[in-house]
Amino acid sequence: MPLRLEIKRKFAQRSERVKSVDLHPTLYSGTLCIWDYQTQTMVKSFEVSELPVRSAKFVSRKQWVVAGADDMFIRVYNYNTMDKIKVFEAHTDYIRCVAVHPTLPYVLSSSDDMLIKLWDWDKGWMCTQIFEGHSHYVMQVTFNPKDTNTFASASLDRTTKIWSLGSPDPNFTLDGHQKGVNCVDYFTGGDRPYLITGSDDSTAKVWDYQTKSCVQTLEGHTHNISAVCFHPELPIIITGSEDGTVRIWHSTTYRLENTLNYGLERVWAVGYMKGSRRMVIGYDEGTIMIKMGREVPVASMDASGKIIWAKHNEIQTVNIKTVGANFEVRWGKIALSCEGIRQL
Repeated sequence: MPLRLEIKRKFAQRSERVKSVDLHPTLYSGTLCIWDYQTQTMVKSFEVSELPVRSAKFVSRKQWVVAGADDMFIRVYNYNTMDKIKVFEAHTDYIRCVAVHPTLPYVLSSSDDMLIKLWDWDKGWMCTQIFEGHSHYVMQVTFNPKDTNTFASASLDRTTKIWSLGSPDPNFTLDGHQKGVNCVDYFTGGDRPYLITGSDDSTAKVWDYQTKSCVQTLEGHTHNISAVCFHPELPIIITGSEDGTVRIWHSTTYRLENTLNYGLERVWAVGYMKGSRRMVIGYDEGTIMIKMGREVPVASMDASGKIIWAKHNEIQTVNIKTVGANFEVRWGKIALSCEGIRQL
């Protein structure tokens, strides 16, 4: 059965080329903008560089935004006060990506100089490690959410490498694409040790990083794949391409579920936030935010007191006659309790 996935456009904003999104856009013109997607208004704007900004990430625990640009500098701003926290030259060529460690004071950066660098903001943004091994531009780096001591890197040398913090050499290399690899993302749900890569060969590949084997190849895009992700809440994979489309695939069956085309030219970035159904897409000509799926779970209770509800692609049950009076199952903004179903 195909997924009954409701998709609603929640935000649309035309602009210059959007090369990076972290639920808010970073503009290709060298300006970084922060948007309130509920009011669809710009909250703040930073003139980051005279050259393109290719990547920016929020560090919510510090109220920072970190941006890397083609002038080889990393810049850190307080996104509330707009104060500039730090500016430093990080690489000798364009900075393609920055990634923030989920708990430690670390930022990874990757560059056209073929290097990956680890920066520690508790040590005055000192470079504490350099990772060498790729033979072409390093397009993206991302931490493994299930093992934050490791990360993956995607390169135009056609490979994806897995690294460990503290070790100078890659743990192993995934090699299977026919052209350069632009993007990589880890599977966050369940226990599957998977990651996905997108390539200039117009395919995306799902990998098992324990067996180091390709599990599935996703075909259908007609141009370079520039963005990939496993959705953290829904059983879907999202791929974005320079063919102007975003394709949505079932993450278990790998069946194509939907193709989105908003007419904003090439897709460059896809962003999401754990705990949210919203996704943001960066294009040549602007930004689109969409909301996928239902916020309210489908649930029912029969005469015997058995409650059945659907969470994503899982069916869960509880019998209120066999649990205590104070038993409650929470999911998002919904509570399933002995009183039935109520809004929190």
